[in-house]
Parts: sequence; structure tokens; C-alpha cells
Amino acid sequence: MRGSLRDFWQRISEGRAIDDLWSQFAADAQSSYGFYGKDVNWEEIDKLPRWRRPFPIIKQFFWALLSKMTPARRVLLLAAFALLFLSGMKFDAGGSSNFQLNFELFAALLFLLLLSLELADKVIMKRDLEIAREIQSWLVPSNPPQIHGADVAFSTKPQNSVAGDYYDAFYPNDDAASGGKLMLVMADVAGKSVPAALLMATLQASLHTIASEGFSLSELAKRLNHYASAHSLEGRRFTTAVIGEFEPATRRFTYVNAGHNSPVLRCANGNIVRLESGSLPFGITSEATFPSSEIHLQPGDTLILFTDGVVEAFNSAGQEFSDERWVAIVRALPILPARDSLHFLMKQVDDFVGATRQSDDITCLVLRCS
Repeated sequence: MRGSLRDFWQRISEGRAIDDLWSQFAADAQSSYGFYGKDVNWEEIDKLPRWRRPFPIIKQFFWALLSKMTPARRVLLLAAFALLFLSGMKFDAGGSSNFQLNFELFAALLFLLLLSLELADKVIMKRDLEIAREIQSWLVPSNPPQIHGADVAFSTKPQNSVAGDYYDAFYPNDDAASGGKLMLVMADVAGKSVPAALLMATLQASLHTIASEGFSLSELAKRLNHYASAHSLEGRRFTTAVIGEFEPATRRFTYVNAGHNSPVLRCANGNIVRLESGSLPFGITSEATFPSSEIHLQPGDTLILFTDGVVEAFNSAGQEFSDERWVAIVRALPILPARDSLHFLMKQVDDFVGATRQSDDITCLVLRCS
């Protein structure tokens, strides 16, 4: 009997410790609270005395829950609650006879039915998202390209199964052997999940096509912006990006920053240089211009491109990782190859966040000159 219970618990918990299960539950509860809490009118709640707030909060959370369900499932949920409310009520039939209603079993069966329906939807959606994630992984490099005199590494952690972040490192005309220019990209599409992932895919396809035609970086960005503006829903679907060209022979890095987080250059001597934004994000207006800038890297320099999910990550206390903390960690970065540098940086973010569920995609790319 004890062995059967142990096997049952192992199957249910997948062998995880109680602390790990509790951390996962806490993260799920926090995420659900934020999800349903968006539909709560907190300004109206804050105007009430503290002793009157619980019931309006429960009421608005309940309506937020109902609004996420189909009409048929709403009726089932209300029926389950009605059966639960009626259970235990006693009725006097006159004289000494009375009877009591017991609908707990029926209410439990309705709740179980609702749970199974919602779970089926989630499993189907998860399967579709996993397929989408696999397709999306084909659009970004799985292994870093070989670079003469430098090395590059990259990492991404989607908030959901699919991401709106886009990173890339490629030779536009496959001229790696001849020491041609390496294209480095870090972009973040406004929004999350499937809509952002679809726009990311179109950005990737457009970029690879335009880059192979040999345009200057400013002209390349201008053409990308024209396409993005035509499909941005009047500027609501914009994309921030850093697009750069690295010449291994001269270690010159030419770049355009279209409203993106300023990349950090950690010089070999410990100085920090920021590659500031020089233009609007793609998709805001088709009239935007994209001036390019350039810097010359030195042996031992490390260039770090990242998305806002890094600096806007928060922990269980609600504290933001922040750009200042990120720069301080980059300044303290040991002299390591690109892959080890990336691992060092991402570990600092993971340690800060802990078990808190991330609120955005987290992506980082590191280029180090040797």
C-alpha cells in the first residue's frame, strides 16, 4: 500500500520537492492574479473604505473569470454554484417530516466537466504553440557563425511558447570564408505570443531578402520601415531594433538603432559605451530616417545586445532588474569567451528573478573580439 501511494505521488508530482511545487504554485497564482486583475477597476476599489473592499474585489474577479469563458460554460459554472448553494438546505414538508437537498456530487461533477473542457483547450493550444515554436526556431540561428578574430553567442527565453523577440547573426551573401561583413540583429516586436511571433517572422524574411541586395545600412533600415509601416495597424504594431554590420578585418561595427534598448560595449579597459538610439522604431511612420553610426572595437572588447525583457524582469518582491543593475553587471563581467560571458550575464538575471514567472521575452547576444 505504501509503495502504491509513493508511486502515485511520484507520478503526480513528477518527483519534484515540496518547495519546488510550492514555488511553481506561487508563480502560477501570481500570474493568474495579474491576468484577471487587469479587468478589475482598482481606482473604484481604492475609493471604498477598506472594510467594504473584499466583496467588490471578489465580484469583479468573478466577472473577469466569467468573461473569459464561452456562454455555455458560464451557464455550467453558474449551475454548479447554484447546486452547491442549494446543497444542505432543509425543507419542512409539514408535521414531523422534512427533507434535505444534497447536490454536492452533481456540483463536483459539473466543476470537473468544466475543468476537463478548459484543460482540453489548453492542451490543444499548447500543442499548436509547440509546433509554432519549432517553426520559429528555424528562423533564428541555432549555432553561432564562425568569425575571424571574434566569437558570438546568443540566448532567448520566450515568455510563452513563441516569442516576439528576434536575434540573428549571419553573412548576407554567405561570404564568411572571404571575411565579409557579419550582420548582427536584435529586435523586439510590440506585443507578445502569436501575433508578435508572426510579425517577427515577416521581419526576418524581409531583412534577409533586403540584406542580400547590398544596400547601405541606412537604406536597409528605411526599406524595412516602409514594409513595417504598411502592416503596423497605424503604428500599433511597431518594432524596435538594432541592426549592425561587423567587419572582422577592421573590427568596425556600423549600426542603426531604431528605438531599441541601447547596446552596451564593455571595453577591454573596463569603460562602458552605450550605442544610443538614433531614430524611431520601425512601423511608426514611413517618413522616418535611420542614420547609421560606427565604432571600432579593440581586442578584448565585448558588445552586448539585448531586449527590454532583460532590464524589465522583476522578482517576487516586485523589484525591477533595471538598466542600472544590468550595466553594473556588465562592468563586472570577467574576461571570458562570448558563450561564457552570455552564461554569466543570464545567470545574474535568473538569480534575481528566482521563481517569478517572466513578464516578457528575454533575449541577449554577445560579441567578443579576441
